[in-house]
Amino acid sequence: MRRRQFLVLIAAGAAAPLAGAQSPRSATLYKNPQCGCCEEHAKYLRRHGYEVTVVATHDLDRIKAEHGVPEPLYGCHTTLVGGYVVEGHVSAGVLDRLLRERPAIRGISLPGMPAGSPGMTGRKREPFKIYEIARQRAGEPRLYATD
Repeated sequence: MRRRQFLVLIAAGAAAPLAGAQSPRSATLYKNPQCGCCEEHAKYLRRHGYEVTVVATHDLDRIKAEHGVPEPLYGCHTTLVGGYVVEGHVSAGVLDRLLRERPAIRGISLPGMPAGSPGMTGRKREPFKIYEIARQRAGEPRLYATD
């Protein structure tokens, strides 16, 4: 009986990290109150395992400035997740990579509102360029990923 209890405890302990790995990651998405594509992006992130809280605000520029987003990298909305700022309609795959790799940057951005990006209508015409948001504002933005 002791051996069986021991094996059950070992099996339960081995399964625990897997259960934790499947739990959703928490994100806060700041958006203009009238923007529907931001709501669609939040739904997209939820389908990919993120727990998203949407905050409607008329002061997005202040949110972006507080989190160090340079104006040329402004996206449709601003998301805070895992200690990073994420601008615009970044895909879950790129977001997963950011949270897995944990680079020493402030965040990432898909500037503007590109057609065919997650949450946007239309067709994707070419790979999207996702840029780093550096901790120190200097020089041209560096490419983080293409998607």
